[in-house]
Amino acid sequence: MPSASTRLAIAATTGNLVCLTAAISATFGTFLVPISQDLGWSRAAVSGVLGLIAIIAAASYPLIGRTMDRVGARPMIMGGNVALALLVASLSQTSGSLWLFYLQYGLIGLAGATCASPMIAKIVSNWFDARRGLMLGVTAGIGNGVGATLMPVVAGILLPLIGWRATYGAIGAIVLLLGFPIMWFWLHDTPGHVSRKDDEPERVFEGMTLREAASTRRFWLLLLAVASGAGGMTAVFTHVVPMMTDRGFGLGQATGVVATFALVTAAWQVVTGGMLDKLRTPLLIVPMYAAAMAGLGLLQFGQGGLAATAAGVLLGIGMGAEYAALPYFCSRYFGLRHFGSINAVLYAAVILAQGLTPAAMDLSYGATGSYNEAALAIIVVLGAGMALLFFLPGIGADGRTRVRPVKPVASGDLAMAAG
Repeated sequence: MPSASTRLAIAATTGNLVCLTAAISATFGTFLVPISQDLGWSRAAVSGVLGLIAIIAAASYPLIGRTMDRVGARPMIMGGNVALALLVASLSQTSGSLWLFYLQYGLIGLAGATCASPMIAKIVSNWFDARRGLMLGVTAGIGNGVGATLMPVVAGILLPLIGWRATYGAIGAIVLLLGFPIMWFWLHDTPGHVSRKDDEPERVFEGMTLREAASTRRFWLLLLAVASGAGGMTAVFTHVVPMMTDRGFGLGQATGVVATFALVTAAWQVVTGGMLDKLRTPLLIVPMYAAAMAGLGLLQFGQGGLAATAAGVLLGIGMGAEYAALPYFCSRYFGLRHFGSINAVLYAAVILAQGLTPAAMDLSYGATGSYNEAALAIIVVLGAGMALLFFLPGIGADGRTRVRPVKPVASGDLAMAAG
């Protein structure tokens, strides 16, 4: 029998494997055309639900995170898993009403936010200290990476055999039957449920409130430098295919770059998390931002298949680093007591950037006929985020920031995580 911490890591990875990203976002392209043709809706009308999901997630993350800080993450994640599975399966009953279709997706967005990666990260941070960065990277990177790779394959196999409606039912069943049992037995908020010696004190989590965290400079630096950058990079991920096909690349080559981008992102979250545990400095992320900027330049302006593949690798390094760094530094800078609230607000910025950047890219394309200006603008934004990393403090060996509080400052600044 694996140890309690190993079981927790497996459960958290499984939760990410069957989350909204894998079940809906990764498979959406597979369902877009069949739904459009079957129900007589335009592709733009169908894909508009992705924007709705982004808005609902961004609005609900802070409330969900605050509730988890009060009642615990486990019951909400378990409930979210069940609700997400049933709602995904309910898409098999979609009628010809577009507004009901949007309502279904709105509810899916809310359920998916409840059991999303930022919420699972709260539990992982509670369990791990010295290996926190590594385990955040493993559970989120491998979970999301494997899920986003396998779910489209499942959808692609089943759709021509049983149709899009039954395929949605099958995906809902996978979310429930794979995710719920493992998380029910192995996902727990803290190691406190495991029997301990009578003289061993129960672990007490310290940290700032959301209000106290938001009164510090490092909160806004983290939001602007990392959270917004991660959202913008995710938006680039959704536009790899049109960016490449507009420049004459074949669809197969473009999707190959997407796969490279996704796999490197997943792997690099693990790599970055492990390095953060040892080096504990945001300066570690600087060259990875530079890699993302170079990758985006190659994607839009490079020539040949080798440049395109290199772009996928470099972009994956950048996005993987951003997603690994965000929960790690959130837990180290602000502690674990109110981690759910603070991390959820930071991830709301990710979702907003993820939802707004594609629209801005397409507006730029409509005005100029290419993505050149949009790519250059995103490179400039990434450069600004990279510069802001130099103003974030490092982390000491004890897990505390290497800075002395500056007065006046909220009293919570003194209550850093002992973590």
